[in-house]
Amino acid sequence: MNPTQDQTAPAAAPGPGPDSAPGTGPRRRPRIAGGRLDLRHLSLIGVLVALVVVGALTKPDQFLDVDNLRLILTQASVIGVVTVGVTFVIIGGGIDLSVGAIVALASVWATTVATQEFGLGGMLLCTLLVGLGCGLVNGLLVAYGPMVPFIATLAMLASARGLALQISDGKTQVVSVDAVLDLGVEDSYVLGVPPIVLVFLAVGAVGWLVLNRTTFGRRTVAVGGNPEASRLAGIAVKRQRLLLYLLSGLCCGIAAFLLIVLTGSGQNTNGNLYELDAIAAAIIGGTLLSGGRGTILGSVLGVLVFTTITNLFALNNLQTDVQQIAKGAIIVAAVLVQKGRVTS
Repeated sequence: MNPTQDQTAPAAAPGPGPDSAPGTGPRRRPRIAGGRLDLRHLSLIGVLVALVVVGALTKPDQFLDVDNLRLILTQASVIGVVTVGVTFVIIGGGIDLSVGAIVALASVWATTVATQEFGLGGMLLCTLLVGLGCGLVNGLLVAYGPMVPFIATLAMLASARGLALQISDGKTQVVSVDAVLDLGVEDSYVLGVPPIVLVFLAVGAVGWLVLNRTTFGRRTVAVGGNPEASRLAGIAVKRQRLLLYLLSGLCCGIAAFLLIVLTGSGQNTNGNLYELDAIAAAIIGGTLLSGGRGTILGSVLGVLVFTTITNLFALNNLQTDVQQIAKGAIIVAAVLVQKGRVTS
């Protein structure tokens, strides 16, 4: 397998795989499929290069400034970590609409006065536990409920937002722990790279390895491609789905802590529309909404594309509504191209 590609089919195993219909033998994926993955990644890189050229032509002094490029990576890091978790869930045949609300709840819970008394370790542990707790509830409802993922995560979205509002009383909770605030200052940068960006790179790398080099990744692809065939092949489908939502919740907890470091506060409006941005980034990166195929690298590139577009619009003083229209057009184009590849 080309090391630049993410897992798109489970390793050959007895019984039907995700590319076979129930009652039929496994189908061999055409060799050209790998080329398509390469082409998709190269296309996204080409889009990024084009955006950089546009920025260099329209606002050369501002866009190409090191601080601005660092800002783009920093802003991409929080939503990027969330997108890694969402990508796993979608590849596994699910959807998670609650990620933004979970980020908000975790950030608010970790920045209460009581939690801040435990310092950096206590705040980090709090965000991770809240994320895992919400992911556990989602996973239990979807896998063992059973409930449709859309409904289960929509209910979590509403509940988490409401609880975040109740905890914070609608107020911004300022962080007073120096060890946390110090992570956001320039003195903490490693070779000029903010710790937030390094965490994003680490999460992306681990996500790529898990999806491509572990049994968990192969099972995720199999369950998303054909859950019934996966069950007949001996995969615990319900448990796998539960683990996927736990993973998504964990990523939300990590993202919440990064957001706390970035903003120095916690508020119930954090993570607004993160679910849409994460799903959109995964889609344009090549993840099928129907499950069974997706790439971590593609999702990361999708996040960088959207973040760069947002930065360009801000630098050129373009209105937010135009920015949203542009994002919508990109999503539609990506889905149409993706659909054409699937049916061809």
